[in-house]
Amino acid sequence: MPIVTPYQNSLRFASTFGAGTGTGATFAIAATAFTDDGGTAATAFPGSFNYYNLYINGILQTADTSTVTTTAITIPGGDVLSDGTPLVVQFVVS
Repeated sequence: MPIVTPYQNSLRFASTFGAGTGTGATFAIAATAFTDDGGTAATAFPGSFNYYNLYINGILQTADTSTVTTTAITIPGGDVLSDGTPLVVQFVVS
């Protein structure tokens, strides 16, 4: 049986695709281009988390859609989406 952390919390960050840079496989959005739940500018994504969810235009994406570091989220091909398309990254931490 897997060990489950008894208490988990989530942190959410919101931005739009217009904040991204690069093209194709290198398209990324810096963590500093996001705001947190309180509307405060983010400085970095969590360094340690159980998992994360990416929502593009309110739709949960599959795991192969993105990769994340403490400084940015990379979404290959994201540069073809409209600049105003919203995205939310939710980190589940213990």
